[in-house]
Amino acid sequence: MSAEPTAALEAAIEELLDARAVTSTICPSDAARRVDPEGWRELMEPARRVARRLVEEGRVEITQQGRVVDPATAKGPIRIRRARP
Repeated sequence: MSAEPTAALEAAIEELLDARAVTSTICPSDAARRVDPEGWRELMEPARRVARRLVEEGRVEITQQGRVVDPATAKGPIRIRRARP
């Protein structure tokens, strides 16, 4: 893929979260694999960027070890879940 597939990654995140229980999380790699099963590793940082934008929009939360974290400072593996009130 030549251009960053932002819209495809956003759609994949939304679809994956819709398919799971409201309390469940996904990994950015789940969305990246859905968009490009062969080249998903190259989409990991774009998927994380999309997740950070969705956090800014109040649509999702990023967690580590079950706790909500600031996406600007999160290092290492993250999970994405629906934003909770």
